[in-house]
Amino acid sequence: MRMASRIAVIGLALVGFVACGPRVDAAGRQPNIVIIYTDDVGYGDLSCYGATRVKTPHLDALAAAGLRFTDAHATAATCTPSRYSLLTGEYAFRNPRAQILAGDAPALIQPGKETIAATLQRAGYKTAVVGKWHLGLGNGNVDWNKDVKPGPLEIGFDYSYLMPATNDRVPCVYLDGHRVDNLSPDDEPIVVSYHKKVGDLPTGHSHPHLLRYAADGQHSGTIINRISRIGYMDGGESAWWTDETMIDVWVEKSHAFIEANKDRPFFLFFSLHNIHAPLAPHERFVKQSEIGLRGGSIIEMDWAAGQIVAKLDELGLRENTIVIFSSDNGPVVTDGYQDQVPADLKGHRPNGPFRGGKYLPYEGGTRLPLIVSWPGRVKPGVSDALMSQVDLFASLAKAGGATVPPGAAVDSKDMLGALLGDTKQGRTVIIEQAPKVLSIRKGHWKYIPAGKRQGWANNKHSHPDDPTYVEPVSEEAQLYDLSKDPGEVDNVIAKHPKVAAEMKALLEKETR
Repeated sequence: MRMASRIAVIGLALVGFVACGPRVDAAGRQPNIVIIYTDDVGYGDLSCYGATRVKTPHLDALAAAGLRFTDAHATAATCTPSRYSLLTGEYAFRNPRAQILAGDAPALIQPGKETIAATLQRAGYKTAVVGKWHLGLGNGNVDWNKDVKPGPLEIGFDYSYLMPATNDRVPCVYLDGHRVDNLSPDDEPIVVSYHKKVGDLPTGHSHPHLLRYAADGQHSGTIINRISRIGYMDGGESAWWTDETMIDVWVEKSHAFIEANKDRPFFLFFSLHNIHAPLAPHERFVKQSEIGLRGGSIIEMDWAAGQIVAKLDELGLRENTIVIFSSDNGPVVTDGYQDQVPADLKGHRPNGPFRGGKYLPYEGGTRLPLIVSWPGRVKPGVSDALMSQVDLFASLAKAGGATVPPGAAVDSKDMLGALLGDTKQGRTVIIEQAPKVLSIRKGHWKYIPAGKRQGWANNKHSHPDDPTYVEPVSEEAQLYDLSKDPGEVDNVIAKHPKVAAEMKALLEKETR
């Protein structure tokens, strides 16, 4: 080969390497990374994904300027497993404790377990989590009046400001680092129990007339802010959150973190409670809604996402920031509270064209919005690449020039090319987890194995007007051809027994 040709080949190879490797700005700085992670937001809950009864202009703008995915999945149809998988790069079914946790559960991710935050932290990033946690805290028997640890600060986050579990669980306080925020020495000590009533605070069982809306038995524990919760608490009154202003708190804390770290690379896990029940969005958002509280909570969520992007623009950081938006699982309309949401939907389909939602093994349980925006790097468009949130770990580590330690993120694959739109080739296989069942996708085929479907898997919080409701899930094996039947209506296992056998064997291999 002539020397000039060799130089040209080498040059092309180097260009390819640079294009696929971590990208730095003009000052040589790694990209900032922001994940906006929502709760119970379905495929059809955003107007850029087809919603007509509710508008999400900020997320629509993010999608218009970036890449919108049509076949992207959380790893599970419930929240704790999905969050565990995203942060650890490991399917949650590999950890028996990675189930929906109680509000006082010990830390699920213990110190020493690698997280995407720890990996980026070692690469020079400042890291933060703001919002919902629900991955456990401490080592059990937490005293909420003292330091609560281990938690996010012990697994790679430099800053954390949290709701300890969910907005329907006690304790109804914010945790700033290791300490409950705004706890006054004049308060009675905080006491929390998930086994018996503690203290004298009214409950949904004893004082239903104090509630803004009724709740089922599980959600009829201690009343805070006229809403009954799962579990019981007493004390710490100065520190109680107010549901209606929670979104403003999350945005304020996130803005402060971005401001403080504007001159260095940062990773922000902005973990919203929207649109998890109980729904109590601020009145300024409810007024804009055509579909009641659920619409108001979606509009509130959209506003919060817009506030994060606006702060990046204000500080001149937008061009060098990867912004990712998604949700932890599919939607559920009736989930413990009689809040009139089903009656207010007016034809809105939160799961879009898909079957089922939260708790269920169908596409509506894990197929979710995924928007990726990085101005100047991600070309606007739509991708049908098959994507899983378990791959965010390896992909974002590569984007940030970080090295994943050996043995960490065992299920996470480098999908940065697909994430940034360089290729439309995503995963060939993903696992979808719902309570009591693991399903598998390979291309357009979806296989759900035979097995008992108990408890949550039958969508026990169903309602006749809930579009995410399905009849009790069949205990027989199921095979769907999503290219012809995206709504998973026609079980074709009898027509394609060979495909079903191959999918069953592959599922067993992938989940060993």
